[in-house]
Amino acid sequence: MLYLLGSIVLSSWLTLSFKLVERWRISTLQAIVFNYFVCVITGSLVNGSFPVGTASLREDWFSWSVVMGLMFIVLFNFIALTAQKLGVAVASVANKLSLVIPFLFSIYLYQEQVTGLKIAGIVLALVAVVFTCMPSGGTEPSGQPFRPVLLLLPVILFAGSGLLDTLIKYVEATHLNDNNKNAYLISAFGVAGLSGLLALTGLFITGRERFQPRAIAAGIMIGVPNYFSIWCLVQVLKNYTGNSTAILPINNMGIVLFSTLAAWLLFREHLSRVNWLGIVLALGAIALIAYG
Repeated sequence: MLYLLGSIVLSSWLTLSFKLVERWRISTLQAIVFNYFVCVITGSLVNGSFPVGTASLREDWFSWSVVMGLMFIVLFNFIALTAQKLGVAVASVANKLSLVIPFLFSIYLYQEQVTGLKIAGIVLALVAVVFTCMPSGGTEPSGQPFRPVLLLLPVILFAGSGLLDTLIKYVEATHLNDNNKNAYLISAFGVAGLSGLLALTGLFITGRERFQPRAIAAGIMIGVPNYFSIWCLVQVLKNYTGNSTAILPINNMGIVLFSTLAAWLLFREHLSRVNWLGIVLALGAIALIAYG
């Protein structure tokens, strides 16, 4: 139970932290890039060594870690933008309801059974995303007039997170074991950090970004919880082997609820009745997909 609570709180913190990064006027991209290097260092310290070497380049999982790393940094930026422009609740719901997509792929790839309740959950999930993303009072959380183009952010986040989860499930089933899982994950973190650093270097050279030393502190603030949120979830799944269909939805529901309430208390994010209805529907959708 302690590991599950840790996963929920730390995962929620990742979304909430981007509100602080915006409030403190720190470059979001710089904070995200440094976060991934912090993840690599933290993972290596926890495991007692750096598990990636030149031999890893020849492993069949390495190319997948490159794809995963690139998706990591792109989606993390979309999480940040969604949280900053539309609110933490929208970012959490769009991110965690993306479990619909790997479920649909599981039906096709692994011939998992479909029930009426699961189909109802999928439909409910789509409705929940729409309701949660509806602008409250016609303004953004910042108070600026709402721009309809911003609705693309949760849509991209929903689709991208779902495809990433599908990729992780596929690679885990076909290429990974207890001996290479950590190397795979740290490789993905490293690719995310290096690709982000390459983009930052271009921005520094062209003068579109200026280095902010505070971004390193922000990277630590995000990176350490980022690594341990995954570590805690792995521990939960180990403790409840064979019951992941129940644990993962509980974890997702906890993250949606905790992050939404924390944003309301800490940042005074305003949610309309329709937005709250969307959050309730999101929790119902997760439950139907998990237990239907």
